[in-house]
Amino acid sequence: MAVTKEDVLEYISNLSVLELSELVKEFEEKFGVSAQPVAVAGVAADAGAAAEEKTEFDVILKDAGAKKINVIKVVRGLTGLGLKEAKEAVETAGSVIKEGVDKETAEAAKKELEEAGASVELK
Repeated sequence: MAVTKEDVLEYISNLSVLELSELVKEFEEKFGVSAQPVAVAGVAADAGAAAEEKTEFDVILKDAGAKKINVIKVVRGLTGLGLKEAKEAVETAGSVIKEGVDKETAEAAKKELEEAGASVELK
């Protein structure tokens, strides 16, 4: 029985954010590719204008700090991850907690994580 694209998409849609991140890393290693977008010379000229109008932000956890349990609780609340996945995300430096969210949501998530004791960066 052959696996169809729909089967693959269905499988991927049921993965947690952390599992999907690990899958992407495995693809990168196995095939020697990068999931990072490639900048085109013509697009680079418009990058300055796009930076001024940024509407989507990523909330990146730089460090969990001394109160890791509190940070895990906040991450679970923000992402809906299970305890194990949230713990792994908190223990992994540079974890993306929220991706492609509006500025208000990103600022609220950052504030909540910082109140729990974490170091957070918005990109």
